[in-house]
Amino acid sequence: MSDAPHNPFESLFKQTQEMTEAWLKAAAPALASGRFDKMWPEVPPEMLEAFLGKQFNPEGLEAKTRLLLTLQGLTIQGALAEMQIRTTVRQAISVGATPQEIAETIGLASLFGGAPAMTKAMELARQAIDGDGEDD
Repeated sequence: MSDAPHNPFESLFKQTQEMTEAWLKAAAPALASGRFDKMWPEVPPEMLEAFLGKQFNPEGLEAKTRLLLTLQGLTIQGALAEMQIRTTVRQAISVGATPQEIAETIGLASLFGGAPAMTKAMELARQAIDGDGEDD
């Protein structure tokens, strides 16, 4: 008999590792294609407005403005947020943002994130708007 105490988290860690491995195997095609964001469904505009809009703060920002601000922050992060940029652009379009508003938001972010971050975000936004690389 060992004097070492039993780790109560050992079985939990093992189960989590097995679940993660199974999920990664199932997600491999999307991960390999670089379009992992295609796995996430779009949130309906009504739900976005409910959770990101004025429902809880009637004097606050509407969902479109919140999503454009999110896009600006993601743009400043640069290439670290490719999936999130495409997803946020699609969601912003769904609540009424125009391609011009998206371009202006990204352009303004270049003041803080630099031209390379802006250029990459513009490319990702164009992909999201045009549906490039998505299965029909």
